[in-house]
Amino acid sequence: MQLDTQRPVWNYSLLTAEDLARYHQGIHCRLYEKMGSRSVQVNGVWGCYFCVWAPNATSVSVIGNFNDWNGEAHLLFPRWEKSGIWEGFIPGVKLGEVYKYHIVGYGEKELDKGDPFAFFWEKRPQTASITWDLYYEWNDDRWMKDRARHNSLSSPWSVYEVHLASWRRPDGGDENAYLSYDELAQTLVPYVQDMGFTHVELMPIMEHPFDGSWGYQCTGYFAPTSRYGDPQGLMRLIDAFHAAGIGVILDWVPSHFPYDAHGLYLFDGAHTYEYADMRKGFHPDWNSYVFNYKRGEVRSFLISSAHFWFDLFHVDAIRVDAVSSMLKLNYSRKKGEWEPNEFGGEGNLEAIEFLKELNQSVYQRFPDVQTIAEEATDWPQVSRPVFQGGLGFGMKWMMGWMHDTLRYFKLDPLFRKHHQDRFTFSLMYYYDENFMLPFSHDEVVHGKSPLIYKMPGDEWQKFANLRLLYTYMFTHPGAKLLFMGAEFGQTTEWDYRSQLQWHLLQYPVHSGLSLLLKSLNTLLTSQPALYERQFDTDGFEWIDLAHRSESVIVYRRKGKDASKELLIVLNMTPVVYRDWTLTVSGKEFTQELLNSDALAYAGTGTVHNPIIRSECLSPSKKQYQLTIDIPALAALVIG
Repeated sequence: MQLDTQRPVWNYSLLTAEDLARYHQGIHCRLYEKMGSRSVQVNGVWGCYFCVWAPNATSVSVIGNFNDWNGEAHLLFPRWEKSGIWEGFIPGVKLGEVYKYHIVGYGEKELDKGDPFAFFWEKRPQTASITWDLYYEWNDDRWMKDRARHNSLSSPWSVYEVHLASWRRPDGGDENAYLSYDELAQTLVPYVQDMGFTHVELMPIMEHPFDGSWGYQCTGYFAPTSRYGDPQGLMRLIDAFHAAGIGVILDWVPSHFPYDAHGLYLFDGAHTYEYADMRKGFHPDWNSYVFNYKRGEVRSFLISSAHFWFDLFHVDAIRVDAVSSMLKLNYSRKKGEWEPNEFGGEGNLEAIEFLKELNQSVYQRFPDVQTIAEEATDWPQVSRPVFQGGLGFGMKWMMGWMHDTLRYFKLDPLFRKHHQDRFTFSLMYYYDENFMLPFSHDEVVHGKSPLIYKMPGDEWQKFANLRLLYTYMFTHPGAKLLFMGAEFGQTTEWDYRSQLQWHLLQYPVHSGLSLLLKSLNTLLTSQPALYERQFDTDGFEWIDLAHRSESVIVYRRKGKDASKELLIVLNMTPVVYRDWTLTVSGKEFTQELLNSDALAYAGTGTVHNPIIRSECLSPSKKQYQLTIDIPALAALVIG
């Protein structure tokens, strides 16, 4: 039933003077409670309140099916404080109505824009916002009460990175077929739980128009994508993850946004959300636009978006995308394409302050969550507190470790002895930050090949190398992240238009690799030495780096209890070493806890240590000589 389009918009507001002040100052973190559209009752009449910021507009109205998309039917009122805010209450508008803002903006341009604060959008290629509420009865009280422990930096972090559209598709269907949030709760959640991952990271599920952007070109910063269902569907999915004991990380993109006509670009005919100076406002890598971090309203918009996902969707962490591009004015720009800051430096001072304010506000309000930076440069103190001069993130992706490790493992084992320094370099700077070790989606696209084909040798050597690599990764200090498909050795690059190669699990080499990942997750979560001091210099010790020519490397992982320390032995060559001796002190290591060459993992199963031969060299010093057999291209974990 259509409304009487002659019924006037009521001059009504949810915004207080304090809201406006904090909004303009860039410190409002709960705008999702006030702006956008929301169902309210005014003077006994139900309808929808609408509120939008369009400082360069001369008029703003709400259009939709309810008024035949008539831009003159329901005009909003401007705030007299010259705030740039337009608002009003339209009686009779119900939940589930599609709508846009019709804006007469700068230069008398007429624009139809989606709502920047919308909770729900039409499924692409449609572009309207939808009036919606986010009422939901959560069932994760137990998780929420205990999530400080789950998300602590002294707890295990094994993250499974997922692109929801291409993890699985209905019956292996085409690129336009999706599992719903509820179907993912029935399939993805038990899979992640069975594999033993502690957290799942969802590539951006905020609303976005183009599938090929993978979600990194976002238009709806307060809306889960409608590709998989309504917002409550995502809530049920997160609830299911929490019931299974799994934390949820969301990719979040405050660095840039696309130029789609219905989105933020030239929102009111002028550069409202983006910098007007295209040396700062346009990003050449992604053909997209950069937020103007100097504007308080833009900072409040983004900070409120981050708080929104923690508050209303109970997420456990956000991974902030492309932080390097935010920090550096010259990121991917040639000489003459950027302008130094007021001090002559390359840092974007407004973006730096924005990130600090973001992290401080998040940890103040949600002390049991984490913020994680994808930052690929040597910018100092990314994961150090703001009061210590840092940016305030909880963790940072360790891109240097990823690149160095893959370059090392790509080498023919014959030449690895000449490049051991590349392998060990990570521990020279590891403790500068709280690092997460990432093998992400970026490493298996655009001609880079899947991880299995980065490994040298024949099929046996490739899988042996990959098992060795994963064991090294899980026993190296820091949080871990693995992109979907890598856990069973996907043999093609990731393609967002199809599903993973699940049929590969019928082959022993792939099912064996999957079983190894399960074992590594079990090892990680059951052995405190691998996580209690993962960001502490006392948590790691090199034991043997002297056998460079044999490419055998030994190190020790240490937790709070010395009796639970672990010894890790890596053999980087396809040569079996019998009766290998090494000297350790403080603890007598007696048990082989994991052997990456075990038959169950599709290894040879011929070289193992049912008994660790040990000789006490000095009882007073608790010094022991161990004698072990080391399988080829394999890792041993001894406890």
